Amino acid sequence: MSDAPGLRGVVARILPFSAVDGPGNRAVIFLQGCDFNCHYCHNPETRSLCVHCGICVPVCPTKALSQESVPVSEEAPYGLRVSWDPSQCINCGACIAACPHDSSPKARTMSPTETLAAIAKYKPFLSGITVSGGECGLQPEYLEALLVASRAAGLPGLVDSNGSLDFSLWPRLVDAAEGFMLDVKAWDEDEHQALTGLGNVMVKANLRFLLEAGKLYELRTVIAPGLFDAEKTVREVAAILAEKDSRVRYKLIRFRPQGVREAWRDSPQPDEPTMDRLAAIARDAGLSSVIVV
Repeated sequence: MSDAPGLRGVVARILPFSAVDGPGNRAVIFLQGCDFNCHYCHNPETRSLCVHCGICVPVCPTKALSQESVPVSEEAPYGLRVSWDPSQCINCGACIAACPHDSSPKARTMSPTETLAAIAKYKPFLSGITVSGGECGLQPEYLEALLVASRAAGLPGLVDSNGSLDFSLWPRLVDAAEGFMLDVKAWDEDEHQALTGLGNVMVKANLRFLLEAGKLYELRTVIAPGLFDAEKTVREVAAILAEKDSRVRYKLIRFRPQGVREAWRDSPQPDEPTMDRLAAIARDAGLSSVIVV
């Protein structure tokens, strides 16, 4: 299958193997860019596109980053372009730590064919791919083409999404996907707005749409004490899952400080009794697959 002319996506990174991003052993393709700004974001470097300011270049210990002068443009507002040489990179994270823009100089623009070629040598060991982010729904044309190509190559594709894209408007994308893993950050609209910077009307609509379509593989909620009413969120989500399909996995994820912005690293983590109580609420609602991680 050939790519549509000019169809390319911005890929933050590719993880060749993962046992926690869907069933089996999967390659995970993280796309760059996210419309949510979650306080507890664990991948803040995937939120924004690189503005090529050059701050990261001198901190790279292996000189994997370089910069050149270019005409000032929307893509290069500082008149610089930063380039990344993966053959020199040791993935130390120094550039990510130095970036003040929630971005990464290592994001690449790739076609669906190029993306699948990057994991081709791992294919005999893979159960499929999972497309994550950032928020992969911000690049729907690329996401759709990648899922179609991946399915044709014998690698079923899961979509890991915050639910901000109206998936009902993308039937070919939904059909090509093996399933969806949907985040429900908070049930209350105001709490969701305070936590992420955006409302959750579309998230709730996608929850119902994907359930009706039989495409919801997993629903997840990060439990972050003090940031939203976790008990209300779990009760509301569990009630909908129990009504529509009680077999859908509901994963309750403990907030952990690893990878979050410095301002949120001292935020409290939920204790075991809290996680056990929330899991019991979901199970008592009739859900058969409640997972605490």
